[in-house]
Amino acid sequence: MRSMLFVPGDRRDRFGKAVASGADAVIFDLEDAVLPVARPQARIEVAAGLRTAPRPIPLWVRINPVETDEALLDLASIVGYRPDGVVLPKARSGADLLQLDHWLEALEVQHGQTRGSIKVLALITETASAVLNGASFATPPARVVGYSWGAEDLAADVGASANRSLDGEFEFTFRMARACCLLAAAAARIAAYDTPDIEFRDVAAVERRAQASRRDGFVGKLAIHPAQLAPIHAAFSPAPEEIAWARRVLELMSTSGGQGAVALDGRMIDRPHVRQAERILAALDRS
Repeated sequence: MRSMLFVPGDRRDRFGKAVASGADAVIFDLEDAVLPVARPQARIEVAAGLRTAPRPIPLWVRINPVETDEALLDLASIVGYRPDGVVLPKARSGADLLQLDHWLEALEVQHGQTRGSIKVLALITETASAVLNGASFATPPARVVGYSWGAEDLAADVGASANRSLDGEFEFTFRMARACCLLAAAAARIAAYDTPDIEFRDVAAVERRAQASRRDGFVGKLAIHPAQLAPIHAAFSPAPEEIAWARRVLELMSTSGGQGAVALDGRMIDRPHVRQAERILAALDRS
C-alpha cells in the first residue's frame, strides 16, 4: 500500500467518499479523530461501515491504545465484521503488540475467523518511552505487517511547541523518532509507513516529503485528506528510468555466471543492489 487514508469514525457520511477516493486503503479512526463522548456511536457507525461498505480496497480501523479500556470496546465492536486490519496507536513496547495479538486471536476464534487473518499496523514512536523501547519492536507477532509513527503525538509528549523548523523539515528529535521507526520495521522485515502531513493543501510539500520518504526506505505514507493521495502515489510509483535500471540489474546478475559483483554503467553491482532492484519492481506492482 502506497497510501492509507484516515476518515473519522463518527462521520459515516464520509465513508463512501473515502473508499472511492483512490486511496490504497482506508482507516476508520476511533482514536484521535473522535471525541471520547462520541466513541460509543462511532463504534456503531464503523461496524455498520464494515458490514455494508464495498471493499475494492482494504478497510482498517484505528483503535485506542492498549492501556485504555476503550481498546477492548473498539475490538469487540468491529472484529465480527472482519476488518482487514487494525491500526494500534501509541504502542509503548513490543508487549503492547503481544497483548493486541492475544485479544485479536481470541475474538477471531469467537467469530469463526482464521487466526491471524486481521493484520496490524502499529504506531511505535509516538511517545518518548516508545522511542527508547525501540528494540522491543524488532520481533513482532506474525500478524503485524507494518510500522508507522506520529510526529504530533510525540511533540505533545515531549512538550515541544513545534516539530518542524522554519524550512518545514522535522527537528532533530523527530527525525530520530522517524529513523527509529524505519529501523525497527527493517529489523522486523515489515513495511514502514511515514507519518501524515497536516498541511493537506500544500500538494507540492506533500509530494516532496513523500519522495524523501521513499528514498529513505518507507514504502508508503499515511494521509488525512484525499488531496494528499495523488502526490503520495506519484512519489511512491517508480520512474521509468528506475524501472529500467532495476530490470537491467536483475538481468545482469542472473547471467553473471555466479559472480558476486559485476559492472554496470561504471559502477560495481552486488547483492544489496539486487535487493534495491527487487524493491523498485515490487513498488511497480503496487502502483
